[in-house]
Amino acid sequence: MLFIVEIIHIFFLVYTLMLLARIVGSWIPELKQYKLMLFINFYTEPYLAFFRKIIPPLGMFDLSPLIAFFALQIMEKIVIGVLL
Repeated sequence: MLFIVEIIHIFFLVYTLMLLARIVGSWIPELKQYKLMLFINFYTEPYLAFFRKIIPPLGMFDLSPLIAFFALQIMEKIVIGVLL
């Protein structure tokens, strides 16, 4: 059972790092052309779009990634809590 919990934790960690890379990548527009950033954008956009519907960007400031980080942490704790 602990092996499954570790796998789930790694999944959430990788997705959190992808979100972080997405945020940093949005500050440097030249990075959008790289395949890695295209991959990251493809898999993080649906998740972030959900939160943008709830909290639309305020001018230049998009708070959806911040809420998405918190939600991801809560989801991880719930999933691991259910398994344990």
